[in-house]
Amino acid sequence: MSATVIVLVLFALLALGSPVGFSLAISGALGLWWVGGFDALMGALSTTPRESAAVFEFMTIPMFLLMAEFVLRSGIADDLFRAAAAWCGRVPGGLGMATALAGAGFGAICGSSTASAATLSSTSLPAMLKHGYEPRMAAGVVAISGTLAMLIPPSIAMVVFGLLANVNIAKLLVAGIVPGILVTVTIMLTTYFLAKQDPKRAPLGEVVPWREKFMLLRLVGPMLVLLLAVSGSIYSGVVTPTEASAVGAFCAAILYFLRARRTRAEVYGVIANATRTSCMLVVILLGAHLFSTFFALTQTTQGLIAWVGALHVDRWTIIALLVLMYLVLGCFMDQMAILVLTTPVVAPLIESLGFSVIWFGVIKIVTAEVGMVTPPMGLNSFVVARYSGTPVGEVFKGVTPHVITHLIAIALLVIFPQLSLFLPNRM
Repeated sequence: MSATVIVLVLFALLALGSPVGFSLAISGALGLWWVGGFDALMGALSTTPRESAAVFEFMTIPMFLLMAEFVLRSGIADDLFRAAAAWCGRVPGGLGMATALAGAGFGAICGSSTASAATLSSTSLPAMLKHGYEPRMAAGVVAISGTLAMLIPPSIAMVVFGLLANVNIAKLLVAGIVPGILVTVTIMLTTYFLAKQDPKRAPLGEVVPWREKFMLLRLVGPMLVLLLAVSGSIYSGVVTPTEASAVGAFCAAILYFLRARRTRAEVYGVIANATRTSCMLVVILLGAHLFSTFFALTQTTQGLIAWVGALHVDRWTIIALLVLMYLVLGCFMDQMAILVLTTPVVAPLIESLGFSVIWFGVIKIVTAEVGMVTPPMGLNSFVVARYSGTPVGEVFKGVTPHVITHLIAIALLVIFPQLSLFLPNRM
């Protein structure tokens, strides 16, 4: 009874526009006071903030965010798109395919889906529109390509999931590499199919001499340096994810300062943006831990696991229902909210069914990608609409084919768990 009431309070606060972190903290604190009294509430409030922020692995988040800010301001994303466009421009839908490659490359050095979508909107989208691409198709491929930052390491969403599910963050990050490649190829094939179906949607790009193509490959160098500094060092076991995030931030800072002369105000802005986002995330994690403590006291998680275990259905049916639940929730809720609300409950359930939590974490992130572009809460679609001036309804229409093929990719990841677990198992 108490759990149901507190969950309703949580959703009421979210519906009223309260920030996710505060909604979780208020409803969780109210639940603790209801179940355990004032002493239980004060006990949780006196320890949870320290436990939330003082975890060594939490340092991964501000370091990756700082790395993303340096990359965002350095112009590396522009270079990635120029190089990809030179090699793909004469293929049907080539500039759209170059956008997907640039989104994957930027995601590999950024980790923020919204930042990736905003950057691609200001770089690749104008280039596609200039070459006569259908606005709907161009906006759709930009919106879906921006979501790759959620999956390809370093991913802030992956780190948050790892902290909440209490799983190995290094293996979780590496688990996103092969699925990231699969989803990137899916976006490229969808773009190619749409362009072949109607060539007027995506005119061929300009002819680029081979010599210039090879010259442009040098622009990919900074991205490869950061990729090796982060993902390569994690996979090889040379450093932990937390140490790798610091190395990545340091390398991104060097590239940032080498590419142009920087003012003190600009550098302050970079650090301030990363700090503000880190503080927002620590409040969300604090609220999530308070809410999880309330759930633990009411035995809600254990009761759910026992209830599911008593169902006379195949465990794969439960996985299918969870994926469907995430797809539906993604249409109405913020992805970070879904992550912190469901992970503490779903992770033990997945483990009790005999599945890998790391594998399901990848599935969860890919379904979150779909939620980032579907109405009515598709944040990336709104970002692209704002930067491009395209009506958001047109963006949603342009992204629909990619949503369909994303569902096929999710099915492949569910059916073949080794696509996610092959690399982590060999670390």
